[in-house]
Amino acid sequence: MNYLWDDEIPRRQYPALKGDRKTDVLIIGGGMAGVLCAYRLKELGVDCLLAEGGRIGNGITRGTTAVLSAQHDKLYLDIVRQFGEAKAKQYLEANLRAVRRYRKLAEKYPCDWEEKPSYMYTHGDTEKLRQEAKTVARLGFPAEFVRETPLPFPVAGAVRYPEMAQFHPLKFLLGISEDLPILEHTFIREIKGTTAIADEGSIEAKKIIVATHFPILNRKGLYFMKLYQKRSFVVALERAEDVQGTYVGTAESSMYLRNYKDLLLVGGGDHRTGKNGGGFDAVHEFIQKHFPDAVERYAWAAQDCMSLDEIPYIGRYSPSAPDLYVASGFNEWGMSSSMAAAEILGDLICNGQSAYAPVFSPDRSMMRAQLFKNMGETLIDFMFPTFRRCSHLGCALKWNPSEHTWDCPCHGSRFSEQGGVMDNPAMKDIFRS
Repeated sequence: MNYLWDDEIPRRQYPALKGDRKTDVLIIGGGMAGVLCAYRLKELGVDCLLAEGGRIGNGITRGTTAVLSAQHDKLYLDIVRQFGEAKAKQYLEANLRAVRRYRKLAEKYPCDWEEKPSYMYTHGDTEKLRQEAKTVARLGFPAEFVRETPLPFPVAGAVRYPEMAQFHPLKFLLGISEDLPILEHTFIREIKGTTAIADEGSIEAKKIIVATHFPILNRKGLYFMKLYQKRSFVVALERAEDVQGTYVGTAESSMYLRNYKDLLLVGGGDHRTGKNGGGFDAVHEFIQKHFPDAVERYAWAAQDCMSLDEIPYIGRYSPSAPDLYVASGFNEWGMSSSMAAAEILGDLICNGQSAYAPVFSPDRSMMRAQLFKNMGETLIDFMFPTFRRCSHLGCALKWNPSEHTWDCPCHGSRFSEQGGVMDNPAMKDIFRS
């Protein structure tokens, strides 16, 4: 993989855990969500410590396209229908607040910040997007339906959000983490109560935030049933147009686009981790059709946790674990969701409540069609005969020839060709043959 964001970025080294430590709040996971939680808690005067198994920002965060918008794949029309207008407004305001918070912090931490409108476009029937624009306007934000966009190909219509943004995620993350209490190369193997166990010591805390992309505790919260993971593929091009905004399509096969300096980022080809799908072939086919003169400079794959109802899980990990908190299921919108998580969890830990918490509550109903799809995938792959089993829950691993990895179709764990853990929820390597 040839990642754009970590190209020639200087990094500070943080120490690994040696011996035992104590803190009021432990954050497990050093991606954007974990670092922002640590930053927010430090602002609030809370004693905290962040433990990252590898290096901060070196996991899922470096695969993002770093679009900041309150306009997500999940339509507000659907949120109103499923949860009501009050919770739809909570979701909208939490994400708008996240964009504003980033904007303010970007003044202090240079990160190639750019204000850009965001668009959700369609090549098909426009009626649903027309209703979407009206719904969002009724919720208090000036979204508008437009027939044309700056894209170099025609669309049937789009919903436009003004004053959204894009940025360089690692420049931002490394800037805000400079003075935070961070441990790197501290892989948490087990959590007992509110004590986290690593290879060379333990961390005793009063409260723990699990910000590990996919939650690592199976016996609480049922996240192995509530989440699955998806691969998405991104190519950065030279000699391509400036599309003057950020874009996501409504169709499953649609591409998402944004510029960064002289590059155009084109992403798509999404499929469930461990399954076959469009992959880089779909992205290259789209590029050949619409940007035939462009030259590929970077290419990488990203992995996203998908929730049952396309809304993140942010809040208490489980009713049976009042001192554990979670931030997961960001559904391809990890940057705005990470900031929303930091704000919500900071409020919950310090005040016991948050104005935005109800819509993100992890203990909301699981009765969604995706639950039964997840259960079916798990049953099928668990029964598949192979000696290569995932160290998470024992599902059959599938060889990924394009990325040379062993991938789990059940929950999205990924392993190197030699069997080393690359992506959780797995916490142990697989046996080598």
